[in-house]
Amino acid sequence: METAFPLTTAFAEAIVLAEPLRDEAAVAAGRKAIVDWLACAFGGAADRTTRILLEQLPAGPGDAVIIGQGRRTDALTAALVNAHAGHVLDYDDVHASARGHPTTVIVPVLLALASEERLSADRLIAGYIVGLEAMARLGLSIGMRHYENGFHATATLGTIGVAAAVAHVLGYSMAETATALGLAATHSSGLRLQFGHDAKPYHAGMAARSGLLSARLAKAGFGGARDFLDNPIGFFSAFAFGEQRPQAAIEGWGAPWQIVAPGLTLKAFPCCTASHPVAMIGLQLHGEGLRAGLVEDVLITFPPGGDAALVVTSPTTGIDARFSAEYVFATALVDGALKISHFGETPVRDDLTAIARNVRRRHDERAPRLSNDPKTRFVIAEVTLRDGSRLVREFKGLPGLSDPTEKFRDATGSHQAVSAVPDLVLAMHSEDDLYRLIEHLAKGLN
Repeated sequence: METAFPLTTAFAEAIVLAEPLRDEAAVAAGRKAIVDWLACAFGGAADRTTRILLEQLPAGPGDAVIIGQGRRTDALTAALVNAHAGHVLDYDDVHASARGHPTTVIVPVLLALASEERLSADRLIAGYIVGLEAMARLGLSIGMRHYENGFHATATLGTIGVAAAVAHVLGYSMAETATALGLAATHSSGLRLQFGHDAKPYHAGMAARSGLLSARLAKAGFGGARDFLDNPIGFFSAFAFGEQRPQAAIEGWGAPWQIVAPGLTLKAFPCCTASHPVAMIGLQLHGEGLRAGLVEDVLITFPPGGDAALVVTSPTTGIDARFSAEYVFATALVDGALKISHFGETPVRDDLTAIARNVRRRHDERAPRLSNDPKTRFVIAEVTLRDGSRLVREFKGLPGLSDPTEKFRDATGSHQAVSAVPDLVLAMHSEDDLYRLIEHLAKGLN
């Protein structure tokens, strides 16, 4: 392979030579994340938009499973549909370094490959850890303007993470890997202006399909630039807006693995991650006995860039309400819970709208701008009551789940046909184990 492209070469070499199965903590984190993602995928399988994709895509024959649908199709279609389904509820995990959702783009592709290649479960987990590492390292290297200026990192970085995962699992050469990464980079797309619309979860599907296609093309001898990280008009030039730190793409690779530190946040609520600290404050106030009728005004303070993903201030349905700090606060305060039913396609409730109208936002310009460092994330809520008194509450960092098993049961309605899935994922190693998992995923829940 060319040595004139030192960074891309080193990135490809790290992907090819990685040995993540030696790290028990990484493997354990990967297993737990897969259980969490499968809960989201089963939950999103019956979504209206998932059905539209199944109706409109020119699916071909194949053994790849459409999760929860009792259907099989070609790997590219299955990767797209399952990735979309896993993201459509906005309930899937998030990673601070990537500032996006890695599992929902990478795992659907590896499951689709497993139906064709007879992968072992260990091999799938290894590919997932490596793909996440590649996506996260790119997130660290590209800077925050990429996201803030309008790109959806789940889509742009996820495409490359998928190509990395496939290259590792299938044993690509470094030249094939570099080509696959370059093809994936040229597929990178997805704009945050789609948040609150059907197209947002479709970004995950696009990334899954494009990353897999890029890897397949590279393996088949389809050519492309092998210097996407080194080229002066390459990935950083196009996407970093002058904030790139190129060496961060390889510095500390796997030491520790990004799935271990900073690790994934498994979502406790089915809405945008940036709203979760707001939710925690609303739930705290509900638990303290504060009632909506006592509230005159609410001012929510974020660090600069802390609410970049919360693009909706006056939602009309539960779909766009997933990206509204105002709605999330009102719902947590009034109902003391945030459930999937709060974020459906029905119009938002009048009582929640009434509270949300009194919620305002600001940024603390003295605080560090939100970055990949979780310590830069905080929310402060100042609640003025009708009697003139004031309550101030703060939440730092992100809340998350430690055990997604109950989330899986809730998403699947404790359906007996898939009840064994969490335990199987947490213990699987062999080809036969993975085959059994796929057979469970193939079962329809209707």
